[in-house]
Amino acid sequence: MRRAVCPGSFDPITNGHLDIIGRASKLYDVVHVAVMINQGKKSLFSVEERIDLIRQVTVDYGNVEVESHHGLLVDFCKQRDIPAIVKGLRAVSDFDYELQMAQMNNGLSGVETLFVPTNPTYSFLSSSLVKEVAAWGGDVSHLLPEVVHEALTERLGGK
Repeated sequence: MRRAVCPGSFDPITNGHLDIIGRASKLYDVVHVAVMINQGKKSLFSVEERIDLIRQVTVDYGNVEVESHHGLLVDFCKQRDIPAIVKGLRAVSDFDYELQMAQMNNGLSGVETLFVPTNPTYSFLSSSLVKEVAAWGGDVSHLLPEVVHEALTERLGGK
C-alpha cells in the first residue's frame, strides 16, 4: 500500500492545502494529513477544530486520514510506516527552506519528500494571510472551503 503524509498546521486549511492533498490522494493509496502541533505558535483554531474541519473537507477523497502530531514529522512517519512526505511549493523562497527540511528528514530516517508545485491560483495563499485579511473584513470566501470560511467568520466575530 502506497502511503504519504501531508503535514502542516492548517490554521485554517485553505484551498491551496486542499489542492495538494487532493493531488496526493490520486497518487497514493492512503494520504495522512498530519496536523502538527507547535506550542510556540498562537493558533486561531484548536487542534481538534482543525482536525474536524479537515475531515469534513476531505471526506470525498475517500483515502485521507487526519490526526495530530507533536514532535518530529519523521517520528510520525516511522510510527505509521509512511515512506513519503508530500509538500506544496508556492515560490522559490519555499524551496530553500523545504529542501533543508527534506534533506534533514531523509538523513534522520530515510523518508523521502516529494515537492508538488502549487496551482498558480494559490501561489500567494497562506493561512496567515487569510486570517489577516479576514480579520480586517476582507473577503476570503474564494480561498477557503465553505465550511472553513463559515468557521473563520464565526471565530472572528462575523467580520
